[in-house]
Order: sequence, then structure tokens, then C-alpha cells
Amino acid sequence: MVKQFIKKEPVLVCAWAAALISSFAVTPNLGYIEYIDFRTLSLLFCLMAVTCALKELNIFKIAGLKLLSNVKTSVQLELILIMLCFFSSMLITNDVSLITFVPFAISTLKMADIEDRITFVVVMQTIAANLGSIVTPIGNPQNIYIFTKYSVPTGSFFITMLPYGIMSFLIIVLFTVFRKNMPLNISKPNGNTKIANKKFVVFYFALFILSVMSVGRIIPVKIVFIIIVLSLLIFNRKLFKQIDYSLLATFTGFFIFIGNIGKINSFQSFISSFISGNEILTAVLSSQIMSNVPSVLLLSGFTDKWKELLIGVNIGGLGTLIASMASLISYKFASQFMPDKKLYYLKIFTILNLVFLLILSLLCVFLKAVSYKYF
Repeated sequence: MVKQFIKKEPVLVCAWAAALISSFAVTPNLGYIEYIDFRTLSLLFCLMAVTCALKELNIFKIAGLKLLSNVKTSVQLELILIMLCFFSSMLITNDVSLITFVPFAISTLKMADIEDRITFVVVMQTIAANLGSIVTPIGNPQNIYIFTKYSVPTGSFFITMLPYGIMSFLIIVLFTVFRKNMPLNISKPNGNTKIANKKFVVFYFALFILSVMSVGRIIPVKIVFIIIVLSLLIFNRKLFKQIDYSLLATFTGFFIFIGNIGKINSFQSFISSFISGNEILTAVLSSQIMSNVPSVLLLSGFTDKWKELLIGVNIGGLGTLIASMASLISYKFASQFMPDKKLYYLKIFTILNLVFLLILSLLCVFLKAVSYKYF
């Protein structure tokens, strides 16, 4: 059972192992509570709860089906399936986008009798979700954390990330539209294609808007948190089981670890001197090894350059399979459908991710060279 848990939640285990080891240097005390960023945890909880509720109502699947209603060619189909992840991730986070639309894409491609395109589409959906999510403060956990920790102005956030979002959109389209095209006659996917409970649609959308407003500091997050918890308790308690508590626990473990090492002067000086002037490169490289969410939690304790950190951990989500933990979601779905093609999937995934990482890294160098105002 322990081995299964470690295999299932490696980042969570690493986070708390690091917290435990660091506690030998800083004896556990009530000061540990001050390490924890409860605002970030509350925001993550609220957004996860509301997106789970909307997903349960089939909102996202229905939206996808409407977009597919007039598809005539294979390239149109692939582009829509990929762009569903790109744009939806801006609002419902990259992991929820992949959980929703990767199985939807696999079933759709099967019915269109073009199963040989599943690997490419799922890999591109993963890239699209990871890159679409970089554009908004609520697109992924690292953005929520940076936006909250550094009190980033909304305008500054969008100015910083929009060039990368535009470039990502363009290269995703280019990689898709030049593929071999063929006519299609596609029917609707199996399963429930109706809104599960219409009377709750407006209600949950209202809660989503409240959550977004709390991210923007328009409404105190404490109030929104209480409203959402009470709403779930009254109307849909089973949604509590769908929330990704392992992500919240992972954040907590890293908060403790970072708080502890921040009190070890020698270690703090070493890390600070290492990343000084190399924030983007350090964030990209560390993300390849330990994923971008743990990377941002660690590095944020040693730099106040939020723009460079934001760029680094977001483009650093490309590359290896673990660079973004959301990538493991689509890999799981793909490996279940085609267990004999796991290595082929990893090959295509790695090649395309490295190409995208290279292009966006070159964009970063170019923007820095021409001295854009946000550098």
C-alpha cells in the first residue's frame, strides 16, 4: 500500500519528505503555521470545487460537442479538440481541461475512424492546456501562487504572459493545419450530452465568478471560501470527494520546507546567489526535474523577480513528462487506451515538447534582447 501511494503521489511524498528533513534544522513549533499561505490554498480549493461542479453538469462536454457539430475534415477535428484544451485551460486550469477533453478526444477520434491520430492529438492537447493556462492568473497553480504571493497587478500579469500565449497559439495552429487532411463523417460521442441539472448552472457559474473576483482581490477570499463550502454542504456534498487534496497537501509540505530553509542562512545565501540573474533558466531547468509547481514554491523564497519566475516556470512546464504534473493526466488516459504504444507516446511527447520549449525560449531571449518594458 505504501509503495502504491508513493507511485501515485511522488511529488506529494517528496514535498513532505523535504519538510520532514528540514525540520531537523528548524525544530517544529507554532511558527510553522506562518509558513503556510492559506490564501493560495483557499483559492485553489474554491476554483477546484467550482470547476468540478461545472464538469459534473456536463457543461464543458456540451460546449465541445457544439463546436464539433459542423466538422467536415480531420484537420478541423484535430484543431478543435486541441484548442478546446488551449482556451478552456485559461479558466478551468490545465489539469481540469485535460481530465475533461482528453477522454472526449479519444472517443471522438475512434468514432471518426482515425485512431492513428490519437497520439498526436493527445500530446498536442497536453501542450495546449499547459500553454493556454499560462495566459491567466487562474490558469494553473503556479500562476495563482505567484499572482497571490507577489500581489501582481492584473495588467502587468497579462502584459508579461500575453506574448507567450500568442506565440503558443500560432505554433500550435501551424503544427496542426499542415497535417494530412481527409474528409470526415462524424457522429456524436456516446454518453450523456445534456446538462445534468439546469437549475444549478447559473448558481455554479456565479460561484466561479466569485472565485475569480477573489483571485483579483475584489472580494476577500475568506468570504468566497465560506460561501463555497456552505454551498457544497447544502447542495452537493459528494463534490468534496472530487477535489484534489493531494495538490493542497503538496503545497503545504513545500510551504513548510521553504519556510524552514529560509531560516538557514548558509543555504539561503547559496540558493540566492545561484539564481540571481538566472531566474528564468533556473526555473526552466528545475521544472524538468521536480515539476513547475514545486519549483515555483521553492524558488519564490529566494527571489523577488516575479516576472522572470512566472515566465520560467510556465515555459518550464514543457519538456519532460514531469515538468508539468498535468501532463501525467493525459499520459494516463493515453496509456490506458493504447498500452502497447506507451514508448511511442513518450517519444512524440518529448520531441514536440522540446520543440515548443526551444521556440518559447528563443522568444524569451528575443524579448529580453529588445528590452521589452516588462523586463
